Amino acid sequence: METLQKICLVITIIGAVNWGLIGLFDFNLVESLVGTGAFAKVIYTLVGITGLINIGILFNHLETK
Repeated sequence: METLQKICLVITIIGAVNWGLIGLFDFNLVESLVGTGAFAKVIYTLVGITGLINIGILFNHLETK
């Protein structure tokens, strides 16, 4: 499970960097790499799902303390 958590964390960080680029420079890295089609929606969905998984990881970590 630890490997899945690390993968999810990396994907979430990439998504956060993309949002930072959008906010600071109005540059969407995902759309510049893959376009605006269905594949971009898959990437956005994947980032959203991994964000939800990371919320679970956060609460699991808080319970173990």
